[in-house]
Amino acid sequence: MLILGFESSCDETGVALVDASGSATPRLLGHALHSQIEMHQAYGGVVPELASRDHIRRVLPLTDSVMQQAGLPLSAVDAIAYTRGPGLAGALLVGSGVACAMAMALGKPAMGVHHLEGHLLSPFLSADPPEFPFVALLVSGGHTQLMRVDGVGRYQMLGETIDDAAGEAFDKSAKLLGLGYPGGPALSRLAQQGSPTAFKFPRPLLHSGDLDFSFAGLKTAVLTQVKRLANERPEGPATPQLAAALGLAQKADVAASAQAAIVDVLVKKSMAAIASTGLTRLVVAGGVGANALLREQLNAECERRSLRVHYPELHLCTDNGAMIALAAGLRYQAGLMPTTLSEPGYRFDVSPRWPLASVCIAA
Repeated sequence: MLILGFESSCDETGVALVDASGSATPRLLGHALHSQIEMHQAYGGVVPELASRDHIRRVLPLTDSVMQQAGLPLSAVDAIAYTRGPGLAGALLVGSGVACAMAMALGKPAMGVHHLEGHLLSPFLSADPPEFPFVALLVSGGHTQLMRVDGVGRYQMLGETIDDAAGEAFDKSAKLLGLGYPGGPALSRLAQQGSPTAFKFPRPLLHSGDLDFSFAGLKTAVLTQVKRLANERPEGPATPQLAAALGLAQKADVAASAQAAIVDVLVKKSMAAIASTGLTRLVVAGGVGANALLREQLNAECERRSLRVHYPELHLCTDNGAMIALAAGLRYQAGLMPTTLSEPGYRFDVSPRWPLASVCIAA
């Protein structure tokens, strides 16, 4: 069963081919990705219309590249998967439109895949794939969630963010420091030059007794500290001039202290989730899962507690087509109906706000 996967939910165009034959974990045969970071940097964030247009330009050349890597013709594909949501509506429509049109031309089924399910299952493509059941820390873009995962489609939410997610806290803190887009990686690089104990930033909900997250207060604390360092009034607006008033060492200390606070919450909440479920395996997925400090501290905690921790390969932490093709392949192997069935005419739709619970198997 060869499955071609398309990812176009935001600012990366991803295409990949996996082999889901038999019962073995689907195998990646080809993978191509184009990031739009350089295009969006001038605007300080993703411009949806530009993102959609760039997906249109990139998707077919990337598909050709993937099939060449696999050494197979497009006609060899058995099914086509695409990101149905969540994400930017226009960007999603590019991927779904191309996937359904291609599926119709080939006479093959098309299926919509949940973007977060793709991230959640992406470690199965790593050199050290996990085994069910496990606790999953999903830290992707605007999502920070802890889940119990007992199998494909068998997901139980343990805790999630009630306002800003970890990725948003990274990006917003970076913006306050004038680091541009994408903010998270830039803040992590700058943090290497600073002290994580220079400023005592809050760890929201760390002792709440539940597994939910909240990072909005941390963003406010970073803003307050930046204003203090810039000798600005606390009630004043957050202007671009704030960051310009800070020296490099001050920025580095703020970055390191903010990163330390975010990582501390993620690690301790993850360990609390492990303790509450009694499981011994943790999976970390999503863009923030590539953060070096997060991996370092999770590795140390899991080793101390005799737990196993699994991550996707670094190049598969960002949005990519491999995780979409993989999720479709694992659903196929599990005997589950695809989340969106192809119909006569290959009618396609997208769901920019698609709850992950809707793709779970009924208990």
